[in-house]
Amino acid sequence: MHPLVAKAASPVAAALALLAAGTSAHAQETPVASETTAGTVYDGNWLSVGIGAGITPTYAGSDDYTFTPVPLVQGNLFGVGISPRPAGLALDLVPDHGDGVRFSFGPAARVRANRATDPKDPVVDLLPRLKHTVEVGPTAGFSIPKVLDPYDSLSFSADVRWDVTGHYGGAVIDPTISYFTPLSKGTAVSLSLDAEHNSDSFMDYYYSISPAGSAASGLPEFHAHGGWTRASALILGGIDLDGDLANGGFAIFAVGSYSRMLGDAADSPITSIRGSANQWLGAVGIGYTF
Repeated sequence: MHPLVAKAASPVAAALALLAAGTSAHAQETPVASETTAGTVYDGNWLSVGIGAGITPTYAGSDDYTFTPVPLVQGNLFGVGISPRPAGLALDLVPDHGDGVRFSFGPAARVRANRATDPKDPVVDLLPRLKHTVEVGPTAGFSIPKVLDPYDSLSFSADVRWDVTGHYGGAVIDPTISYFTPLSKGTAVSLSLDAEHNSDSFMDYYYSISPAGSAASGLPEFHAHGGWTRASALILGGIDLDGDLANGGFAIFAVGSYSRMLGDAADSPITSIRGSANQWLGAVGIGYTF
């Protein structure tokens, strides 16, 4: 991604991190300044910090919503890129040089809190409360600059993460395609498409209804199988508060996202009876880059 749009990408990343409730995904690669570009805050080490607030479903498949605050940390320190994940981080260990295609590879980790907190649904709340899960694995991708104009980029990435806490013991595959472009010297927009594929053990943990769970909640028994469980589209805009994306400082963002639950994630009684396969997100926030 061109460094002049990196400032808007930082609050964008904060918005993506708001999908920690299980309805979202990561979209942007960490922007790294080109060695041929001078005079921006992104030459060398830089860091973005901030906070966002959004409204998200209370669990993946819920039709109840809650407000969620999430902090932002993103940057490039000593040649290592830092990008947010929903309740987590990813590191890019591949140095970028010049203005051509850029590749990324490194570790990614996140905490999944799906149904580990109050689901806000009195029937789903009768099911066993799940535990916070830590997922760790590699992430890889590439970004193509100057697709339609001198400052835009098209990015492809994928995370493959495994449960390291032993709660469901399976894997998650999370591919993303993103297009990012500035609209002016001080504004930029992004469109991201992503999906999620989950293992049998993941689906059994989050979406099956056991005989004991059925007896406690009144929901029918259900045995969930793995597969593609979500497809999402996200659009967002970032505005630099002093009108210059290149000089650091404050920027604000607004984001909207729609996700459609798929397969047994949509057919599970916690979604089909007590929730909805249609999942929405909205958020606003502010970040500071230095």
